[in-house]
Amino acid sequence: MPITSVRGAAPPVTDRTAPPAKAGGAAPGPPRRTARRRRLVALAFLLPALLLLGALVAYPILFTVGRSFFDASGTRFVGAENYTEMFRDPATLTAVRNSAVWVVVAPALLTGLGLVLAVLTEKIRWATAFKLLMFMPMAISFLAAGIIFRVVYEHDPDRGVLNAVAVGVHDAFEEGSSYPGARARDGQGLTERPDGSYATAEKLSPGNTVDLGLVGVPPKDLPKNAEPARDAAAAAAADAELRGVVYVDFTPGGGGEPGRVDAAEPGLPQMAVEAVRGGEVVGRTTTAADGSYRFTGLSPGEYAVQLPAKNFAEPYTGISWLGPALVTPAIIGAYLWIWTGFSMVLIAAGLAAMPRDVLEAARMDGANEWQIFRRITVPLLSPVLAVVFVTLVINVMKVFDLVYIIAPGPVQQEANVLAMQMWLVSFGGGNNQGLGSALGVLLLLLVVPAMIFNIRRFRRSQS
Repeated sequence: MPITSVRGAAPPVTDRTAPPAKAGGAAPGPPRRTARRRRLVALAFLLPALLLLGALVAYPILFTVGRSFFDASGTRFVGAENYTEMFRDPATLTAVRNSAVWVVVAPALLTGLGLVLAVLTEKIRWATAFKLLMFMPMAISFLAAGIIFRVVYEHDPDRGVLNAVAVGVHDAFEEGSSYPGARARDGQGLTERPDGSYATAEKLSPGNTVDLGLVGVPPKDLPKNAEPARDAAAAAAADAELRGVVYVDFTPGGGGEPGRVDAAEPGLPQMAVEAVRGGEVVGRTTTAADGSYRFTGLSPGEYAVQLPAKNFAEPYTGISWLGPALVTPAIIGAYLWIWTGFSMVLIAAGLAAMPRDVLEAARMDGANEWQIFRRITVPLLSPVLAVVFVTLVINVMKVFDLVYIIAPGPVQQEANVLAMQMWLVSFGGGNNQGLGSALGVLLLLLVVPAMIFNIRRFRRSQS
């Protein structure tokens, strides 16, 4: 027989000292002593890191801010004088301008290159090997990378890779000079003109001969097919011909007569020669292996024989990559080589997490690859692109190694950036730690907004 409750029975006894149960039947929280113990344990684990952060980050920042209000010796308080002096210094203004160029150009190019490469590598089989190859420069220190690119940008085409390529392309489309550095011997009938060409002072008519002697041609610059010169006057010229010989007017070992072709003197082959009448070129020819030339079919009259300036022009040696005009873009190019792999790998990770059904739906609706990239891929990757861009902005603000190593001494001020200016003012000869500290505070103030933006993005992505 079941036992039922009896009306009027006494209520069950309860412990009035126990804490009330939480709504929903949840178990009561831990006692205060346990919670305090857990907080102390957590603080004990965090204390070494906090001490390191305080000693290596917080204290240097506070000391730098305080030091920026003192003079170079650190004994006299000058207030904001270092900050006003900072913006009156032309070197600092150049550094601010170059830093602005770095911030605008380098992160944008790196983000764009990383995005394009990340999208393209998805369509190749050896994507992993390509990403590894692109990421390898990150394993090289900035010091080693700077030395590498200092050689790459070398102006001498025998050492600099880029100028070797530039000279090869140039010479493939435009013929170089035949005898750079050659010149006419004084008093031998050739007059130098303002454009660098040489012409005969005497006017000649068809049927005459004229020998043109030059000096300043090293034996190593002579072509292999050069033959001994022959005196053109020894053979009579035809009535309609104007002939002669271009030769080296110097006898090895001494001897010989200036202005006269001697047996030991070589001719100069492949030398351009022009016949000029009334200021206009009416005939062109090229010397033979023995230096001889001839003009045929000339009408009666007086002519000047001219050696154009292209015979004596210095050879093309390439582009001055480390000159004042191109030094900053050249250093940014080295920076791109190092960091493109970093940008590509981060964006590729975001691309791998992208939902593929959206892309397939767009293809089924008839969208082409450019429309998918512009209207779907880029908007979905915008959080990753923003993080990569801001991270690179913070990084380029602190760039120092590449600028210091790649830029030659004479143009180092043209490539100056804030981080290097801070070092130069403080330790690189300026010995003004007050002004250097002010530059450090300026650099910190410029970096902090980007850091705050990045932290907010991380928190928003985790929430």
